[in-house]
Amino acid sequence: MMKPYEYAARLNSFWVNEKQYWQGHNGKITTLEVLDRAASVSGLNAVDLNYPDHLEGLTEPEVMEKLSSLNVRLNGYAMRYYTDPGFKLGAFTHPDETVRRAAIDITKRGLDSLARAGGSLMTLWMGQDGFDYSFQVDYGRIWDQTIAAIREVADHNTAIDISIEYKPNEPRSFSLMPDVATTLLAIKEIDRPNLGVTLDFAHALYADEMPAHAASLVARHSRLLGIHLNDGYGKRDDGLMAGSVHPIQTIELLYELDRIGYDGAIYFDTFPDTTGLDPVAECATNISTVNAMRRIVDKLRGDTRLAAAIQKQDAVTSQAIVQAALFGL
Repeated sequence: MMKPYEYAARLNSFWVNEKQYWQGHNGKITTLEVLDRAASVSGLNAVDLNYPDHLEGLTEPEVMEKLSSLNVRLNGYAMRYYTDPGFKLGAFTHPDETVRRAAIDITKRGLDSLARAGGSLMTLWMGQDGFDYSFQVDYGRIWDQTIAAIREVADHNTAIDISIEYKPNEPRSFSLMPDVATTLLAIKEIDRPNLGVTLDFAHALYADEMPAHAASLVARHSRLLGIHLNDGYGKRDDGLMAGSVHPIQTIELLYELDRIGYDGAIYFDTFPDTTGLDPVAECATNISTVNAMRRIVDKLRGDTRLAAAIQKQDAVTSQAIVQAALFGL
C-alpha cells in the first residue's frame, strides 16, 4: 500500500454561505474561524494560507496555535498580489519599477512570515504577469524582469522552496508562464536549487497538456513541489471536483506521482463557492474520490500486464486493464 497523502483544500471555499453558517455572528469572519470549518472535514490534515490576506490582523503564533489545536499542518503559503490594485498591470512585470519593487518586497515579507510560522513552501501564482494585446509589452524585457525577481525571491531565504504555479491565462489574456515547458525554461534560467513547480490539474488541461506527462517532465527537469487537484472541461479554470470530468487522466496522474515518488500534499483547488455548494461535503467528496482512485492505482501498479502494455504502447490492452480496475469488468 502507498503512503497516505496529506490533504489540503482551498481555504477561501470555506467562506461560502458564511452568513447562514455563522448565524448570529457579529463582525467579519476571520481566518481562524474558517480554519475551524475546514478542519471539520474528515481527512483534511493540511492547509495553505494566502499571503497577505489570510494573515490579516493575525500573528504567526496565533495561526500556528490554532492549527495545532485542530491537528492540521501548515503546508505552506501562496502569494496573492490581487489585494493591491496597483498590480493589475503586472507584479514582477509592471512597467513602473516602483511597483515591481513593491511586488518583490511583499513576497519577501511573505517568506519572512512563512519562516516565522515554521513553513518551508511558498507557491507563486503570477496571474497578473502577462499581456493582453499585440505591441503591449517588450517580451524579452518582461521575461528578464521576472527571472530577476524570482531569483531575488529564491535567494531571500534558501531554506524555503519556491514553487511556480503556471496557468495559461486569467486574469491576463496571456500569462508569461502559461505551460509546463515555459515554466521549466524559466527555472533553468533562474538556476536556483530551491525552485520547483506546482502542477494544477485544470491548468494543465487547458494548457492542452496531459497532466501525467507534465508531472513526468517536471520530475525530470526540476522538482514537483505541489499538486492541485480539481477538474474541468479544458476551456478555463473550472475548479470542479476531482475526477468529475477526467477520472482516467486523474488516475494516470496519481499513478505517475507514485512512480516519481511524490510525497507532498494533495491540495484541492476547487470552487464550491461558485454555485454555493456545501464546502465541507464537497471537500469530503474530493478526499473519498482520491482515496478510491489510489486503491485503483495500487492495483494497477502491481499489474505486470499493464506495465507490458505500456512498454509496447498497446493502448487497447492498457485501456481494458484500466477499465476493469475502474468498473470491475
